Amino acid sequence: MNDQIALAEEIRTGVAHLLAEDVGTGDITAQLIPENHWATAKVITREACVLCGKAWVDEIFHQLDERVTLRWLAADSDSLNPEQCFLELEGPARSLLTGERAALNILQTLSATATATRANVDLIEGCGVRLLDTRKTLPGLRLAQKYAVTCGGGHNHRIGLWDAFLIKENHIAACGGIQAAVTQARALAANLLVEVEVETFEELDQALAAGADIIMLDNFAIEDLHVAVELNGGRATLEASGNVDATTLKAIADTGVDCISSGALTKDIKSIDLSMRVTHTYSV
Repeated sequence: MNDQIALAEEIRTGVAHLLAEDVGTGDITAQLIPENHWATAKVITREACVLCGKAWVDEIFHQLDERVTLRWLAADSDSLNPEQCFLELEGPARSLLTGERAALNILQTLSATATATRANVDLIEGCGVRLLDTRKTLPGLRLAQKYAVTCGGGHNHRIGLWDAFLIKENHIAACGGIQAAVTQARALAANLLVEVEVETFEELDQALAAGADIIMLDNFAIEDLHVAVELNGGRATLEASGNVDATTLKAIADTGVDCISSGALTKDIKSIDLSMRVTHTYSV
């Protein structure tokens, strides 16, 4: 429930920011249109994708002009075909055109994240491995992109720096070793998961001995991942990270790790090509 509340608040504040940066003091070009002109419009995708971003678009037009009505023909997580219409709008022509770019920007970005995630999830279907995102999200879109990952069938890693420990190389060095870092983490917040990033088998042994809940195997070769799974023996959750792409994902999944994290799901995305077309205008 708290996650839903946080997402709803981010949608409200995020949309306010989107409109502030695009509309500013007012859409001067929209003022060319008579105030009593209304319009209908439709939004289509020019390429196959997984839809994501409905709540943001609803909020955009809610904040702009509550007279605008939206009729969604698809839901978040739905797969869309090229040239498919997935949204119809009606309302004051000025408001439709003012909100067009902000709406398309958020839709094309979140749908891109969902689409990339779905493509990767499909590659490891049946392997019993969870695909995770990371904190490598676009600035200001953390919760939005993590929501999009779930629409694509992926899973969320920690949301930020507060909800789980992730002890990396520099933390280990500053704390005086893996055992010391894990011990301090347990003392600081015993209710939070403790994850340790390791780069060698020696560090893996130390993390296991320290009782880490999750161990991130950073840039392990495929053959070394197999060995790590055997050494672990089910004691900790194993997460593979590094060198993850479409060419390596299935091989990594087949090693027996529990999950695979990929920053590419949120940072290496190509926006989906979307278009809004006015279909009819009339005076009221």
